[in-house]
Amino acid sequence: MRELLRQQTWIAAMRITIAAIGRLKAGPETDLAKRYAKRFDGSGRALGLGPIHVQELPESRDGNDAVRKQDEATRLLAKVGSDATLLALDEHGRNRDSSTFADWLAKYRDDGTAEVAFLIGGPDGHGEAVLSAARETISLSAMTLPHGLARVVLLEQLYRAATILSGHPYHRA
Repeated sequence: MRELLRQQTWIAAMRITIAAIGRLKAGPETDLAKRYAKRFDGSGRALGLGPIHVQELPESRDGNDAVRKQDEATRLLAKVGSDATLLALDEHGRNRDSSTFADWLAKYRDDGTAEVAFLIGGPDGHGEAVLSAARETISLSAMTLPHGLARVVLLEQLYRAATILSGHPYHRA
């Protein structure tokens, strides 16, 4: 399938949005996030992927877990385009290896998806509104990751997917 993708003479562009609860502070996580976003934007362009647009939203301060999740879900959904395909990052979601993730991302692009939005919830997880609106839920790991690190891992995997699809040697599996 990857060979067929390389042979195509035209590829429609698919925007990537990452909408996340929580702001990254200056430091290593932010530096890595910026590095992988820049790498993805550079390599994804020729593949009809990107650019990446990151939306950061503050955590809810409500004292009730359910209300916090509902508030964050409402704000996440308001930050993404109405035509975006929503993909929620969730510990109970489907886990893919990097090659399968690359093929899966390319399939969305090839099906004419204009935008995919990866939604990263707050420390309490996603509210029901996000989980019901999402086309799929994705797990980055069976382990629990801090939300800032989850964003870095997602950005690295998006970059890795672009290199896999382009035949670049970054991914050596």
